[in-house]
Amino acid sequence: MFNGKTIAWGLAVALAVGACSVTPPVQEMSDARQAISAAETADAERFAAEALEEADALLNSAERNLERRAYAAARRDAVLAKESAMRARDLAESLRDQRYRSSDQP
Repeated sequence: MFNGKTIAWGLAVALAVGACSVTPPVQEMSDARQAISAAETADAERFAAEALEEADALLNSAERNLERRAYAAARRDAVLAKESAMRARDLAESLRDQRYRSSDQP
């Protein structure tokens, strides 16, 4: 029914998928921290506080999951934290730019 190549291929795929859950999400955590820092630099605390708070909460959740060695959950939360921080940065930059443009108007 199954030949050796099929079984070997299935094992390789299973190991590759499983590896995502057994290795700490170092890069994802770093990416999330950098995105939050960029959002803070863009004044997200002032212009996009809700999205920045969401990013911080997700990063805290990722850190707790990392401590528990729940790597899949930590990875998921870190990726979501990065996405939320990027939204906060984009929103802050947009609102800040609008505010400065409108203050330039006579």
